[in-house]
Amino acid sequence: MLPLHGIRILDLSRLLPGPFATLVLADLGADVVKIEEPGIGDALRFLPPLAGEQSGAFHALNRNKRSLALDVRRPEGLAAFLRLAGRADAVVESFRPGVLARMGLGWEALHAANPRLVLCSITGYGQDGPYATRAGHDLDYVALSGVLGASGPTDAPAMSGVQLADLAGGGWPAVAGILAALTGRDARGEGAHVDVSMLEGSLALLTLQVAMAAARGTPIARGREMLSGGAACYGVYRTKDGRFAALAALEPKFFAAFCGGVGRPELAERQFENEGAGPRAEVEAIFASRTLSEWERFAAEHDACVAPVREGEEPRRDPQLAARGAFLEVDTPWEGRAVAGVATPIRIAGSPAPRRAAPRLGEHGEAVLAEAGFSPGEIAALRDAGVVGR
Repeated sequence: MLPLHGIRILDLSRLLPGPFATLVLADLGADVVKIEEPGIGDALRFLPPLAGEQSGAFHALNRNKRSLALDVRRPEGLAAFLRLAGRADAVVESFRPGVLARMGLGWEALHAANPRLVLCSITGYGQDGPYATRAGHDLDYVALSGVLGASGPTDAPAMSGVQLADLAGGGWPAVAGILAALTGRDARGEGAHVDVSMLEGSLALLTLQVAMAAARGTPIARGREMLSGGAACYGVYRTKDGRFAALAALEPKFFAAFCGGVGRPELAERQFENEGAGPRAEVEAIFASRTLSEWERFAAEHDACVAPVREGEEPRRDPQLAARGAFLEVDTPWEGRAVAGVATPIRIAGSPAPRRAAPRLGEHGEAVLAEAGFSPGEIAALRDAGVVGR
């Protein structure tokens, strides 16, 4: 049995941070019900490129979930949602602060409907503060937090190739917050409102750098910190064939192993010379003398923290990722194909994650309502009124 079996989550969130958090919870066994607007659904359903009827991105984030198309902005839909919440364990939402309350579904209303319910609100800036109601996206949050300013070479910040604020700053803290609140509920008998700020979640990624900068008494310097390009023993280097390899030999024993492996043992003593920069020119020349495939063989032969920089489809062919089943495919009959995805990186021994296809809009509406005690007549009335999508 999966660890979250029996936990039901009503997911009002859209796009990336909230759906990623509930994907993790669904893969761990929670019954996640997407509450979507009838006829429209999650906007991510139609983000190109499509995997058929729906977006590849939607499929990636919504496997193992169910869908109920419910218009919560209408009185009948609001009443139906509160009735569903009365039997749920958690609600996840990503509206700007105040929107949920104006809909009649704020913390006070949900807590009154179910005192044991956990509400998780994922926003850009948090539930209060001068920026609380501002619009924003991932790039804004990493910019304001200092993460963007700390990334890239000295002359200009470099954007990340992934959405750091959405995933590391929003999705994962939401998972942790929900699980913590559920644990606390079991102890206290009462739910809680989890406030996740993607700005603060992004700032948390700088925990180490902020402390190191404070210890030395100077601000974080882009491209010059030990772990962001400032140290020769920890960086990315161009190879003979124009590819790139990563050297992460931070501990002296690993740098010594690297230097010995390339026939330059004398460089090990210079690892942190020149205020920590080390023998950069020499290391650059060493990497430029071999192709990436040669460095792959070196990495296999020497315990020196060297790795090839995988690009494009190359991670799919990596032996370690393949052995661990990091990539997966989910049979999706309504698309007429299997849809590729990435496995949730939490493995519970003996409890493999299910692989149910992402839902069509409103696919499970009747079943979800029936489980909450709605009679066939009530369900039919909601459908006829257009409150529940067909």
